[in-house]
Amino acid sequence: MFRNFAVLALVVMAGSVFGVRMIESGLMRPHLAAAKPIPAKAADSRTVIIRSQNGYFAAEARVDGRDGIAFVVDTGASEIAIRESDAARLGYRPGLSDYAIRIETANGEGRAAPVELTSVEIGDIMVRDVRALVVPDNALSVNLLGMSFLSRLRWTQERGQLVLEQ
Repeated sequence: MFRNFAVLALVVMAGSVFGVRMIESGLMRPHLAAAKPIPAKAADSRTVIIRSQNGYFAAEARVDGRDGIAFVVDTGASEIAIRESDAARLGYRPGLSDYAIRIETANGEGRAAPVELTSVEIGDIMVRDVRALVVPDNALSVNLLGMSFLSRLRWTQERGQLVLEQ
């Protein structure tokens, strides 16, 4: 099971390399501080709209009760990938031996540590018990909001907007 998880994480993280390389190279430089989701009300659900910023979607999330964690949405990432410095702010400090999952990033091959986030909130949407990977800061310049969060919502992308619905 762990090996399947590790292989899946590697494959999906490798698929994210292109987008992250573009961000890191400056072709797409996220303005994460300004990227706040816009809550939109629907009759029977919670809906959040995130507007595109030069072809990508960035949002601030509340993770484990702490505000201001910036993410770029990455449908090619199987898990949330969170930078080590942000993980430490949240109280996650994996030991060296916890970095057992091999990953590919824009900076080459690396290792990540699996964790489970208690909650991830964007606007009115909250998902509990979300799988994530802690990645060293030098391996990733932005946190990635992957499918471990998105797969638990209904979401569509249209006309430069990502619509999240729960």
